[in-house]
Amino acid sequence: MDYHFRKAEMSQASQIWAILQQAIIRRKKDGSDQWQDGYPNPDVVQNDIEKGVGFVLLEGETIIGYSAVIINDEPAYDGIEGKWLTNDEFVVIHRVAISEDYLGKGLAKKIISYVEDFALQNNIYSIKADTNFDNIPMMKIFENLGYTLCGEVYFRGSARKAYEKVLPNYSRR
Repeated sequence: MDYHFRKAEMSQASQIWAILQQAIIRRKKDGSDQWQDGYPNPDVVQNDIEKGVGFVLLEGETIIGYSAVIINDEPAYDGIEGKWLTNDEFVVIHRVAISEDYLGKGLAKKIISYVEDFALQNNIYSIKADTNFDNIPMMKIFENLGYTLCGEVYFRGSARKAYEKVLPNYSRR
């Protein structure tokens, strides 16, 4: 398959929001509380794109996935109940969502792999992420990709599982 991962453009905001809406509905159907409180929303997508942290996964020219990729900026992570593996620079993964039409193809893992490459290209060797306690699919993805459960962080008043992966200290193969 011809996949690409690159910064999102404002003209893609409505397509990104459509994918996030599918993921919000999917979380609800799975019985999860995650993303059931009005977050994320179109303003979050617009903010991500304006700040240059919104990324799209494309198959050819079709947007099939989305994620926010942020360097060194997640204030909630300062208050971890637990302990991060490192205290160095890090990349944060937020808002991973795959189009309903492309589920079951390992594309969330592919996004995370692209984010790991992005980190290495920026000489950053730590990836941090979090997910809701009831988001079993995402927890399994983190565990399968070698992420370590480090504790809990809090967003909008609720605890979330916090993960970190320390990347090997080498340049991209």
